[in-house]
Amino acid sequence: MGDVIIDGNTGANRLVILDANGKIPAVDGSNVTLLVGANFSTGTIPVARIDTGTAAGKVVKLDGNAKLPAVSGAALTGVAGATKNASNPVVTTNPSGGVGTEWQNTTTGEIFICTDATAGANVWTSTGGRSGNIVPFHGNGTIAGFASGGPNTSATIDKISFTSDGNATGHGDLYGAKNRSAGQSSSTHAYASGGYYGPGPDPFDRIDKFAFSSNTTAADWANLTVGRRTPSGSMSTTYGYSAGGNNTNGYLNHIDKFPFASQTNASDVGDLTGTRTHTHGHNSVTTGYCSAQNAPSGPTNVIDYFSFSSDGNASDWGDLSVGRYAGAGQSSETHGFVSGGQDPTNATNVIDKFIFASAGNATDHGDLAAVSKYSGGSSSSTHGYDFGGSNSPYMNDILKFAFASNTTGSDIGNLRIDKQVPGGNNQY
Repeated sequence: MGDVIIDGNTGANRLVILDANGKIPAVDGSNVTLLVGANFSTGTIPVARIDTGTAAGKVVKLDGNAKLPAVSGAALTGVAGATKNASNPVVTTNPSGGVGTEWQNTTTGEIFICTDATAGANVWTSTGGRSGNIVPFHGNGTIAGFASGGPNTSATIDKISFTSDGNATGHGDLYGAKNRSAGQSSSTHAYASGGYYGPGPDPFDRIDKFAFSSNTTAADWANLTVGRRTPSGSMSTTYGYSAGGNNTNGYLNHIDKFPFASQTNASDVGDLTGTRTHTHGHNSVTTGYCSAQNAPSGPTNVIDYFSFSSDGNASDWGDLSVGRYAGAGQSSETHGFVSGGQDPTNATNVIDKFIFASAGNATDHGDLAAVSKYSGGSSSSTHGYDFGGSNSPYMNDILKFAFASNTTGSDIGNLRIDKQVPGGNNQY
Protein backbone atom coordinates (compact mmCIF):
# COMPACT_ATOMS: atom_id res chain seq x y z
CA MET A 1 0.00 0.00 0.00
CA GLY A 2 1.40 3.37 -0.98
CA ASP A 3 1.67 6.44 1.13
CA VAL A 4 -1.48 8.40 2.02
CA ILE A 5 -1.33 12.10 2.49
CA ILE A 6 -3.30 13.48 5.40
CA ASP A 7 -3.73 17.21 4.96
CA GLY A 8 -7.53 17.84 4.64
CA ASN A 9 -7.46 18.37 0.90
CA THR A 10 -9.33 16.28 -1.72
CA GLY A 11 -6.69 15.46 -4.26
CA ALA A 12 -5.29 12.07 -5.28
CA ASN A 13 -3.93 9.76 -2.56
CA ARG A 14 -5.46 11.84 0.22
CA LEU A 15 -7.86 10.82 2.98
CA VAL A 16 -11.32 12.43 2.74
CA ILE A 17 -12.07 14.39 5.90
CA LEU A 18 -15.63 15.38 6.80
CA ASP A 19 -16.21 19.10 7.06
CA ALA A 20 -17.31 21.00 10.15
CA ASN A 21 -20.94 19.87 9.54
CA GLY A 22 -20.06 16.19 9.32
CA LYS A 23 -20.54 16.14 5.53
CA ILE A 24 -18.36 14.84 2.71
CA PRO A 25 -16.71 17.68 0.83
CA ALA A 26 -17.15 18.07 -2.94
CA VAL A 27 -15.45 15.12 -4.55
CA ASP A 28 -15.80 13.21 -7.86
CA GLY A 29 -18.33 10.35 -7.30
CA SER A 30 -18.30 8.95 -10.85
CA ASN A 31 -16.94 5.57 -9.68
CA VAL A 32 -19.31 5.19 -6.74
CA THR A 33 -21.63 2.13 -7.02
CA LEU A 34 -24.62 0.63 -5.15
CA LEU A 35 -26.17 4.00 -4.31
CA VAL A 36 -29.98 3.86 -3.56
CA GLY A 37 -31.75 6.51 -5.64
CA ALA A 38 -34.57 6.87 -3.10
CA ASN A 39 -32.06 8.31 -0.61
CA PHE A 40 -31.45 11.39 -2.80
CA SER A 41 -33.91 14.10 -1.71
CA THR A 42 -32.37 17.23 -3.22
CA GLY A 43 -30.42 18.26 -6.22
CA THR A 44 -31.01 18.33 -9.97
CA ILE A 45 -30.48 15.47 -12.38
CA PRO A 46 -29.56 16.69 -15.89
CA VAL A 47 -32.22 15.86 -18.45
CA ALA A 48 -29.54 14.30 -20.61
CA ARG A 49 -29.03 11.71 -17.88
CA ILE A 50 -32.78 10.68 -17.87
CA ASP A 51 -34.12 7.95 -20.16
CA THR A 52 -36.92 9.92 -21.92
CA GLY A 53 -39.22 8.96 -24.81
CA THR A 54 -42.74 7.74 -25.63
CA ALA A 55 -42.10 3.98 -25.55
CA ALA A 56 -42.93 1.68 -22.64
CA GLY A 57 -40.88 2.40 -19.49
CA LYS A 58 -39.72 5.81 -20.71
CA VAL A 59 -40.16 9.17 -18.96
CA VAL A 60 -42.31 11.53 -21.07
CA LYS A 61 -40.69 14.93 -21.63
CA LEU A 62 -42.59 18.10 -22.69
CA ASP A 63 -41.54 19.49 -26.07
CA GLY A 64 -40.15 22.95 -26.78
CA ASN A 65 -43.66 24.44 -26.52
CA ALA A 66 -44.29 22.83 -23.10
CA LYS A 67 -46.73 20.36 -24.68
CA LEU A 68 -46.99 16.61 -24.40
CA PRO A 69 -45.66 14.70 -27.39
CA ALA A 70 -47.98 12.40 -29.33
CA VAL A 71 -48.83 9.60 -26.88
CA SER A 72 -51.85 7.30 -26.44
CA GLY A 73 -54.44 8.55 -23.93
CA ALA A 74 -56.57 5.38 -24.07
CA ALA A 75 -56.06 4.64 -20.36
CA LEU A 76 -56.70 8.17 -19.09
CA THR A 77 -59.57 8.60 -16.62
CA GLY A 78 -61.47 11.64 -15.36
CA VAL A 79 -61.24 13.45 -18.70
CA ALA A 80 -64.58 14.87 -19.96
CA GLY A 81 -64.71 13.99 -23.66
CA ALA A 82 -67.48 13.86 -26.24
CA THR A 83 -69.54 10.74 -26.84
CA LYS A 84 -69.23 9.64 -30.47
CA ASN A 85 -72.09 7.65 -31.98
CA ALA A 86 -73.50 7.00 -35.44
CA SER A 87 -76.98 8.18 -34.30
CA ASN A 88 -78.45 11.14 -32.42
CA PRO A 89 -79.01 10.98 -28.66
CA VAL A 90 -82.56 10.47 -27.39
CA VAL A 91 -84.45 11.86 -24.42
CA THR A 92 -83.76 8.65 -22.44
CA THR A 93 -79.98 8.64 -23.04
CA ASN A 94 -79.42 9.91 -19.46
CA PRO A 95 -75.69 10.81 -19.78
CA SER A 96 -73.51 10.11 -16.74
CA GLY A 97 -71.85 13.49 -17.22
CA GLY A 98 -75.16 15.31 -16.83
CA VAL A 99 -75.69 18.84 -18.13
CA GLY A 100 -72.88 19.89 -20.47
CA THR A 101 -72.27 16.44 -21.93
CA GLU A 102 -71.33 16.62 -25.61
CA TRP A 103 -72.63 14.13 -28.18
CA GLN A 104 -71.19 13.88 -31.70
CA ASN A 105 -73.12 12.13 -34.47
CA THR A 106 -70.39 10.55 -36.61
CA THR A 107 -72.83 10.01 -39.49
CA THR A 108 -74.15 13.55 -39.94
CA GLY A 109 -71.52 15.59 -38.08
CA GLU A 110 -74.23 17.07 -35.85
CA ILE A 111 -73.16 18.02 -32.31
CA PHE A 112 -75.52 18.15 -29.31
CA ILE A 113 -75.08 19.46 -25.78
CA CYS A 114 -77.21 18.13 -22.91
CA THR A 115 -78.96 21.16 -21.43
CA ASP A 116 -81.42 19.27 -19.20
CA ALA A 117 -80.46 15.92 -17.69
CA THR A 118 -83.83 15.06 -16.14
CA ALA A 119 -83.95 11.25 -16.13
CA GLY A 120 -85.94 9.97 -19.08
CA ALA A 121 -86.61 13.50 -20.31
CA ASN A 122 -83.22 14.81 -21.43
CA VAL A 123 -83.00 17.89 -23.62
CA TRP A 124 -80.20 17.84 -26.22
CA THR A 125 -79.56 21.21 -27.86
CA SER A 126 -78.12 21.16 -31.36
CA THR A 127 -75.07 23.34 -31.94
CA GLY A 128 -75.02 22.81 -35.70
CA GLY A 129 -78.62 23.37 -36.74
CA ARG A 130 -78.93 20.26 -38.90
CA SER A 131 -81.56 18.10 -37.25
CA GLY A 132 -82.75 20.47 -34.53
CA ASN A 133 -82.96 20.08 -30.77
CA ILE A 134 -84.00 16.78 -29.20
CA VAL A 135 -86.61 17.38 -26.51
CA PRO A 136 -89.17 15.23 -24.69
CA PHE A 137 -92.43 14.65 -26.56
CA HIS A 138 -95.16 16.90 -25.19
CA GLY A 139 -98.27 15.47 -26.82
CA ASN A 140 -99.37 12.97 -24.21
CA GLY A 141 -99.15 12.27 -20.49
CA THR A 142 -98.22 9.54 -18.04
CA ILE A 143 -100.42 10.30 -15.00
CA ALA A 144 -103.95 11.36 -15.94
CA GLY A 145 -106.29 12.92 -18.48
CA PHE A 146 -108.89 15.60 -17.75
CA ALA A 147 -112.36 16.33 -19.11
CA SER A 148 -112.82 20.09 -18.66
CA GLY A 149 -116.35 21.46 -18.62
CA GLY A 150 -118.91 19.74 -20.82
CA PRO A 151 -122.57 20.57 -20.48
CA ASN A 152 -123.36 24.20 -21.24
CA THR A 153 -124.09 24.85 -17.59
CA SER A 154 -121.22 22.86 -16.02
CA ALA A 155 -117.72 23.93 -15.01
CA THR A 156 -116.76 20.54 -13.56
CA ILE A 157 -113.33 19.03 -14.23
CA ASP A 158 -113.10 15.23 -14.21
CA LYS A 159 -109.77 13.41 -13.76
CA ILE A 160 -109.17 10.09 -15.58
CA SER A 161 -106.30 7.90 -14.39
CA PHE A 162 -103.81 6.71 -17.01
CA THR A 163 -102.36 4.10 -14.64
CA SER A 164 -105.54 2.16 -13.82
CA ASP A 165 -108.95 1.81 -15.48
CA GLY A 166 -112.06 3.01 -13.65
CA ASN A 167 -114.44 5.90 -13.14
CA ALA A 168 -113.30 9.52 -13.18
CA THR A 169 -112.81 11.57 -10.01
CA GLY A 170 -113.38 15.27 -9.35
CA HIS A 171 -110.61 17.84 -9.85
CA GLY A 172 -112.19 21.21 -9.11
CA ASP A 173 -113.95 23.49 -11.59
CA LEU A 174 -113.19 25.77 -14.50
CA TYR A 175 -113.33 29.53 -13.94
CA GLY A 176 -116.89 29.39 -15.29
CA ALA A 177 -119.25 26.94 -16.96
CA LYS A 178 -118.56 26.21 -20.64
CA ASN A 179 -118.18 23.46 -23.19
CA ARG A 180 -116.61 23.22 -26.68
CA SER A 181 -113.23 24.56 -25.53
CA ALA A 182 -109.81 23.51 -26.85
CA GLY A 183 -107.46 21.75 -24.44
CA GLN A 184 -103.74 22.42 -24.06
CA SER A 185 -101.27 21.22 -21.41
CA SER A 186 -97.96 22.49 -20.08
CA SER A 187 -95.81 20.34 -17.79
CA THR A 188 -97.66 21.65 -14.71
CA HIS A 189 -101.02 23.10 -15.81
CA ALA A 190 -104.01 22.51 -18.06
CA TYR A 191 -105.67 25.13 -20.24
CA ALA A 192 -109.20 25.36 -21.68
CA SER A 193 -109.24 28.00 -24.41
CA GLY A 194 -112.41 29.44 -25.90
CA GLY A 195 -115.73 27.64 -25.45
CA TYR A 196 -119.41 28.33 -25.21
CA TYR A 197 -122.11 28.86 -22.59
CA GLY A 198 -125.37 28.23 -24.40
CA PRO A 199 -127.83 29.57 -25.09
CA GLY A 200 -125.84 32.69 -24.30
CA PRO A 201 -124.26 35.31 -26.55
CA ASP A 202 -121.05 34.92 -28.55
CA PRO A 203 -118.55 32.26 -27.44
CA PHE A 204 -115.85 32.99 -24.89
CA ASP A 205 -112.36 34.20 -25.69
CA ARG A 206 -111.34 33.24 -22.15
CA ILE A 207 -108.42 30.86 -21.51
CA ASP A 208 -108.92 29.01 -18.22
CA LYS A 209 -105.90 27.56 -16.38
CA PHE A 210 -105.81 24.96 -13.59
CA ALA A 211 -102.99 23.11 -11.83
CA PHE A 212 -102.48 19.37 -12.15
CA SER A 213 -101.23 19.21 -8.56
CA SER A 214 -104.21 20.75 -6.74
CA ASN A 215 -107.98 20.27 -6.80
CA THR A 216 -109.01 23.93 -7.02
CA THR A 217 -110.99 26.34 -9.20
CA ALA A 218 -109.25 27.40 -12.41
CA ALA A 219 -108.04 30.95 -12.99
CA ASP A 220 -109.00 33.32 -15.81
CA TRP A 221 -105.53 33.25 -17.37
CA ALA A 222 -105.69 35.16 -20.67
CA ASN A 223 -107.75 35.62 -23.85
CA LEU A 224 -107.80 34.37 -27.43
CA THR A 225 -107.76 36.96 -30.21
CA VAL A 226 -111.48 36.39 -30.77
CA GLY A 227 -114.23 34.46 -28.98
CA ARG A 228 -114.83 31.05 -30.51
CA ARG A 229 -116.17 27.58 -29.78
CA THR A 230 -114.98 24.12 -30.93
CA PRO A 231 -111.45 25.05 -32.06
CA SER A 232 -108.70 22.41 -32.03
CA GLY A 233 -106.00 22.38 -29.37
CA SER A 234 -102.28 21.66 -29.84
CA MET A 235 -99.17 22.47 -27.80
CA SER A 236 -95.42 22.69 -27.91
CA THR A 237 -93.41 22.59 -24.68
CA THR A 238 -93.78 26.37 -24.32
CA TYR A 239 -96.96 27.45 -26.17
CA GLY A 240 -100.60 26.49 -26.56
CA TYR A 241 -102.34 26.72 -29.95
CA SER A 242 -106.04 27.06 -30.81
CA ALA A 243 -107.04 26.70 -34.46
CA GLY A 244 -110.36 27.31 -36.23
CA GLY A 245 -113.70 27.37 -34.44
CA ASN A 246 -116.80 29.43 -35.01
CA ASN A 247 -118.82 32.32 -33.57
CA THR A 248 -121.77 34.43 -34.72
CA ASN A 249 -119.65 35.82 -37.54
CA GLY A 250 -119.22 32.34 -38.99
CA TYR A 251 -116.46 29.77 -39.28
CA LEU A 252 -112.86 30.84 -38.53
CA ASN A 253 -109.40 29.96 -39.82
CA HIS A 254 -107.30 31.72 -37.15
CA ILE A 255 -104.35 29.93 -35.53
CA ASP A 256 -103.89 31.53 -32.10
CA LYS A 257 -100.79 31.04 -29.95
CA PHE A 258 -100.30 31.87 -26.25
CA PRO A 259 -97.31 31.31 -23.89
CA PHE A 260 -97.45 28.98 -20.90
CA ALA A 261 -94.82 30.91 -18.93
CA SER A 262 -96.51 34.34 -18.76
CA GLN A 263 -100.06 35.62 -18.39
CA THR A 264 -100.20 36.99 -21.92
CA ASN A 265 -103.09 37.10 -24.38
CA ALA A 266 -102.89 34.98 -27.51
CA SER A 267 -101.68 36.31 -30.85
CA ASP A 268 -102.87 35.36 -34.34
CA VAL A 269 -99.85 33.66 -35.96
CA GLY A 270 -101.38 32.25 -39.15
CA ASP A 271 -104.36 30.69 -40.90
CA LEU A 272 -105.64 27.20 -41.61
CA THR A 273 -106.10 26.24 -45.27
CA GLY A 274 -109.82 26.95 -44.85
CA THR A 275 -112.44 28.14 -42.36
CA ARG A 276 -113.72 25.33 -40.16
CA THR A 277 -115.02 24.26 -36.76
CA HIS A 278 -115.43 21.09 -34.66
CA THR A 279 -111.82 20.23 -35.47
CA HIS A 280 -109.44 17.69 -33.89
CA GLY A 281 -106.05 18.72 -32.50
CA HIS A 282 -102.77 16.75 -32.48
CA ASN A 283 -99.07 17.49 -32.18
CA SER A 284 -95.65 15.99 -32.73
CA VAL A 285 -92.52 17.43 -31.09
CA THR A 286 -92.19 20.11 -33.76
CA THR A 287 -95.60 20.45 -35.43
CA GLY A 288 -99.27 21.08 -34.69
CA TYR A 289 -102.06 19.36 -36.64
CA CYS A 290 -105.73 20.20 -37.17
CA SER A 291 -107.65 17.32 -38.70
CA ALA A 292 -111.09 17.15 -40.32
CA GLN A 293 -113.82 19.61 -39.45
CA ASN A 294 -117.22 20.91 -40.28
CA ALA A 295 -116.61 23.47 -43.01
CA PRO A 296 -119.20 25.73 -44.68
CA SER A 297 -119.46 23.14 -47.45
CA GLY A 298 -119.96 20.25 -45.01
CA PRO A 299 -117.69 17.71 -43.27
CA THR A 300 -114.18 17.48 -44.73
CA ASN A 301 -111.30 15.01 -44.35
CA VAL A 302 -108.42 17.52 -44.59
CA ILE A 303 -105.42 17.31 -42.21
CA ASP A 304 -103.65 20.68 -41.84
CA TYR A 305 -100.25 21.17 -40.20
CA PHE A 306 -98.26 24.16 -38.93
CA SER A 307 -94.78 24.59 -37.48
CA PHE A 308 -94.00 25.35 -33.84
CA SER A 309 -90.57 26.80 -34.67
CA SER A 310 -91.84 29.65 -36.86
CA ASP A 311 -95.20 31.40 -37.10
CA GLY A 312 -97.10 31.12 -40.38
CA ASN A 313 -100.01 29.62 -42.26
CA ALA A 314 -100.89 25.93 -42.21
CA SER A 315 -100.41 23.56 -45.14
CA ASP A 316 -102.22 20.41 -46.25
CA TRP A 317 -100.69 17.24 -44.74
CA GLY A 318 -103.13 14.60 -46.05
CA ASP A 319 -106.67 13.27 -45.61
CA LEU A 320 -108.64 11.17 -43.15
CA SER A 321 -110.45 8.09 -44.44
CA VAL A 322 -113.75 9.97 -44.56
CA GLY A 323 -115.03 13.51 -44.04
CA ARG A 324 -116.08 13.95 -40.42
CA TYR A 325 -116.22 16.40 -37.54
CA ALA A 326 -116.83 16.53 -33.76
CA GLY A 327 -114.72 13.50 -32.87
CA ALA A 328 -111.76 13.46 -30.49
CA GLY A 329 -108.06 13.96 -31.30
CA GLN A 330 -105.16 12.08 -29.70
CA SER A 331 -101.38 11.87 -30.23
CA SER A 332 -98.71 9.24 -29.73
CA GLU A 333 -95.04 10.13 -30.30
CA THR A 334 -95.29 9.02 -33.92
CA HIS A 335 -98.95 9.33 -35.00
CA GLY A 336 -102.08 11.43 -34.73
CA PHE A 337 -105.43 9.71 -34.10
CA VAL A 338 -109.07 10.72 -34.63
CA SER A 339 -111.72 8.73 -32.76
CA GLY A 340 -115.46 8.80 -33.47
CA GLY A 341 -117.22 11.88 -34.77
CA GLN A 342 -119.96 12.60 -37.23
CA ASP A 343 -119.48 11.62 -40.88
CA PRO A 344 -121.79 13.21 -43.46
CA THR A 345 -124.76 11.16 -42.27
CA ASN A 346 -124.03 9.23 -39.07
CA ALA A 347 -122.06 9.12 -35.85
CA THR A 348 -119.17 6.65 -36.03
CA ASN A 349 -116.84 4.57 -33.88
CA VAL A 350 -114.01 4.47 -36.46
CA ILE A 351 -110.47 5.36 -35.36
CA ASP A 352 -108.12 6.84 -37.98
CA LYS A 353 -104.36 7.33 -37.61
CA PHE A 354 -101.80 9.28 -39.64
CA ILE A 355 -98.02 9.38 -39.31
CA PHE A 356 -96.03 12.46 -38.24
CA ALA A 357 -92.81 11.52 -40.06
CA SER A 358 -94.06 12.21 -43.59
CA ALA A 359 -97.10 13.74 -45.24
CA GLY A 360 -99.80 11.28 -46.26
CA ASN A 361 -103.32 10.04 -45.75
CA ALA A 362 -104.68 8.37 -42.62
CA THR A 363 -105.36 4.64 -42.31
CA ASP A 364 -107.90 2.66 -40.30
CA HIS A 365 -106.90 1.88 -36.70
CA GLY A 366 -109.77 -0.21 -35.40
CA ASP A 367 -112.88 0.99 -33.63
CA LEU A 368 -114.00 2.49 -30.34
CA ALA A 369 -116.06 0.26 -28.07
CA ALA A 370 -119.09 2.48 -28.81
CA VAL A 371 -120.25 5.05 -31.33
CA SER A 372 -119.22 8.52 -30.17
CA LYS A 373 -119.49 12.12 -31.35
CA TYR A 374 -119.11 15.53 -29.70
CA SER A 375 -116.62 13.91 -27.31
CA GLY A 376 -113.35 14.99 -25.72
CA GLY A 377 -109.96 13.33 -26.04
CA SER A 378 -106.77 12.74 -24.05
CA SER A 379 -103.60 10.76 -24.65
CA SER A 380 -101.34 8.70 -22.42
CA SER A 381 -97.99 7.44 -23.71
CA THR A 382 -99.63 4.17 -24.80
CA HIS A 383 -103.39 4.76 -25.23
CA GLY A 384 -105.94 7.20 -26.58
CA TYR A 385 -109.03 8.18 -24.57
CA ASP A 386 -112.41 9.31 -25.90
CA PHE A 387 -114.87 10.52 -23.24
CA GLY A 388 -118.31 12.08 -22.95
CA GLY A 389 -120.08 13.11 -26.12
CA SER A 390 -123.58 12.62 -27.37
CA ASN A 391 -125.29 9.99 -29.40
CA SER A 392 -128.75 10.94 -28.15
CA PRO A 393 -128.62 11.55 -25.23
CA TYR A 394 -125.35 12.92 -23.75
CA MET A 395 -122.84 10.27 -22.65
CA ASN A 396 -120.49 9.68 -19.74
CA ASP A 397 -118.48 6.78 -21.22
CA ILE A 398 -114.68 6.68 -20.99
CA LEU A 399 -113.49 4.78 -24.07
CA LYS A 400 -109.86 3.65 -24.41
CA PHE A 401 -107.82 2.22 -27.31
CA ALA A 402 -104.21 1.16 -27.74
CA PHE A 403 -101.82 3.12 -29.95
CA ALA A 404 -99.76 0.02 -30.74
CA SER A 405 -102.48 -2.33 -32.02
CA ASN A 406 -105.27 -2.05 -34.57
CA THR A 407 -108.05 -3.57 -32.46
CA THR A 408 -111.38 -2.58 -30.97
CA GLY A 409 -111.00 -0.49 -27.84
CA SER A 410 -112.72 -0.92 -24.47
CA ASP A 411 -115.14 0.96 -22.21
CA ILE A 412 -113.17 1.41 -18.96
CA GLY A 413 -115.46 3.56 -16.82
CA ASN A 414 -117.64 6.66 -16.58
CA LEU A 415 -117.34 10.38 -16.05
CA ARG A 416 -119.13 11.74 -12.98
CA ILE A 417 -121.80 13.37 -15.17
CA ASP A 418 -122.80 13.25 -18.84
CA LYS A 419 -120.69 15.67 -20.86
CA GLN A 420 -120.83 17.05 -24.40
CA VAL A 421 -117.68 18.39 -26.06
CA PRO A 422 -115.52 18.67 -22.93
CA GLY A 423 -111.98 19.96 -23.31
CA GLY A 424 -109.20 17.37 -23.02
CA ASN A 425 -105.85 17.65 -21.20
CA ASN A 426 -102.90 15.40 -20.31
CA GLN A 427 -100.88 15.37 -17.09
CA TYR A 428 -97.20 14.55 -17.55
